Amino acid sequence: MKKANIKLSTIEDVRSFVNIVTGYSSDIDLSSGRYIVDAKSIMGIFSLDLMNPIELTAHGDDADALFKEIEKFIVK
Repeated sequence: MKKANIKLSTIEDVRSFVNIVTGYSSDIDLSSGRYIVDAKSIMGIFSLDLMNPIELTAHGDDADALFKEIEKFIVK
């Protein structure tokens, strides 16, 4: 399991992010406050508070490859 904070500022960011994560078979969750949604769900992502960074949790062996691919969304 690997975690990072990400920022999805625009609708295009959300679309691009979902296109990337749907290519991975492992479970990927996004959480904002007490809400947790599937990162592969556009509707789920839009139910979160996108004004602030969101916590991403990747469960699986391919987390390193995923994090490399979504690097532009990770808040440092």
